[in-house]
Amino acid sequence: MQDYGLTILLIAAGAGVAMLAYRLIRAADTRRPSRLAYFDRCRSLLTGVRLGKSTTGFPRLSGLYKGHICDLQAVPDTLTFRKLPALWALVSLPCPLPLRASFNLMIRPTGIEPFSGFHRLPEQVAIPDGFPEDCAIRTDELRHLLPEHLLHAHLPLFDDPRIKELLISPKGLRIVFLAEEADRTRYLLFRDAEMGRIPLSPERIEPLLDRLLMIKSEIERHYPDNARDAA
Repeated sequence: MQDYGLTILLIAAGAGVAMLAYRLIRAADTRRPSRLAYFDRCRSLLTGVRLGKSTTGFPRLSGLYKGHICDLQAVPDTLTFRKLPALWALVSLPCPLPLRASFNLMIRPTGIEPFSGFHRLPEQVAIPDGFPEDCAIRTDELRHLLPEHLLHAHLPLFDDPRIKELLISPKGLRIVFLAEEADRTRYLLFRDAEMGRIPLSPERIEPLLDRLLMIKSEIERHYPDNARDAA
């Protein structure tokens, strides 16, 4: 009788494992197309669209926005120390700029942001008046740092609590924002950290691209001679 009971338990355990494996396979099959479609709605903003795929299954979308090359990426962050896993969206304007130093402003840096090289920049910058109190600023060359007055007009960008980072470098500009967090209940109960099921809205991306174009234009006006060299 004991052997019979043990057999039933083993069969039930095996069925449970099989069911779990089946659910994981189905979840993976569902996840692949939804992740790859994450920027589908944003394609309407661009011309000459090119689509790539990262190792995480999320796409990388590039193209021309108002005649300027832009790049969109999504980077999941599932490090366990966070309260909830996060999905970061990177909005970049890769272009040569007439600068000799990088400026990187990060809100509440933790030291292990997977989307940023913030902590590889060697110089810490004192936070100027009027900048977000919870930010940190780093550069690779203090002597050639971007003038503060060029940045003050763009600080309202950080009134949005989802904005995480602004990078201005000789190679271009980038804004990073929190696109999504994992569902709290599903994550706490089932450790389900799946994100990106709903495509990102172009209305979320367009003002950030416009902001980057404004910063680019102001930098080039401030350094007109160097701008010709960078071009």
